[in-house]
Amino acid sequence: METTRATGTARDGAWVVARPGPVSSGNGPLEWERRPPPVPADREILVEVEACGVCRTDLHLAEGDLPPRMPRCTPGHEVVGRVTSTGPGVTEFAVGDRAGVAWLAGVCGQCRYCRSGRENLCPASTYTGWDRHGGYAGFVTADARFAYPLPDGPAAEELAPLLCAGIIGHRALSRANLPPGGLLGIWGFGASAHLTAQIALARGARVAVFTRAPAARDLARDLGAGFAGDSYDAPPEPLDAAILFAPVGELVPVALAALDRGGTLAIAGIHLTDIPTLNYQHHLFQERTLRSVTANTRTDGHDFLTEAARVRPSIHLTRYPLHQANTALTDLAADRVTGVAVLLPD
Repeated sequence: METTRATGTARDGAWVVARPGPVSSGNGPLEWERRPPPVPADREILVEVEACGVCRTDLHLAEGDLPPRMPRCTPGHEVVGRVTSTGPGVTEFAVGDRAGVAWLAGVCGQCRYCRSGRENLCPASTYTGWDRHGGYAGFVTADARFAYPLPDGPAAEELAPLLCAGIIGHRALSRANLPPGGLLGIWGFGASAHLTAQIALARGARVAVFTRAPAARDLARDLGAGFAGDSYDAPPEPLDAAILFAPVGELVPVALAALDRGGTLAIAGIHLTDIPTLNYQHHLFQERTLRSVTANTRTDGHDFLTEAARVRPSIHLTRYPLHQANTALTDLAADRVTGVAVLLPD
C-alpha cells in the first residue's frame, strides 16, 4: 500500500498510527495510507464516514500511552456514516441507513461477565480504533450487532461525539452514584465532561467544574455550571460525587479530599498517570469511594442515546477537515480544543 505524509482524499484511504510518539514533535505520528474500501465480513456493515470525533483515547494511542494492538491501526471510534454494503447475516441495518460506530467493537458473549450483563469487562472485548481500524478514514467496517442506528435529522458532526464522549460520560455518571439534586464535581472539561455536565443538570443536579483551561471554565458557566475554577481550587461546598476526566493521577487526592462523607469519585479515562500516596483519614475515611470506569456496555450506549435525544445537549464543536487529523490531535494535546473536535471528509 502506498503511504505518504501528504494528504489524501477522504474516500481513498485512511490515517494510520505509523510510529507512536509525541504529537507536539512537529512531525505527527499519523501517516496517510491509500487503500480501497474494505469488504464487510459476516455480520459486518461497511460505513462511509460522514464525521468522526477526535477522542483523547485516540491521542493516547497516537502517542504510545496505549500499546498498539494491531500494526498501523487507524484511530477513531466516534463514527457517523451511511451503510453502503452489508455482509452475510446482517439484519440490523440496510444499505442507506445511518449508523454509529463506537468504542466497543465486540465481546465473546460467553464469559461470566457477558452472561451477567457486564460485557464491558469481557477479557476478549475488542475496540474500534485499537483492535480494528477506526474512523479516521473514508470507510470503516463494524459488527452490525455493536453499531447504533442513528436518526437522519441531526448533523453528523453533532452525533459523532455522543458515541464515546457521551456514552462513557453516561457510564461515569452512573458509577459516581450522584444522589438526586446533589452537587457533582467534574475535573477536566473536554468532550465527555461538557456533555456529562448537561445530562447531570437536566436530571436536576448541581455542577462544579475544575479545569486549568480558562476557555473551558467559560464554557462550563455558559452551560449552567454553578462553579468553575482551576483544577486545584477548593469546591464551594463538599461534593456529593465527582468524576475525573483529566488523565492526571495527582488530581485523584484533590478530588477525594473535596468529597463529602459517603461521596464517590469515578475515574473515567482509559489512561491515568500515577496516583500519589493517599492518606486514609483525609482521602478515604468516612466511606468515601474511589471507582474506575471501564468502557461501556451496549445497553449503556442505547440508554444514553435515548436520553440525549430527549435532553438535546449543546455540543461545542471544533471542526477539522480529515487531512488535518494530526493538527486536531496536536490541538487536543495542547488544550486548544474547547468542547469537541470532529473530523469531516475533505
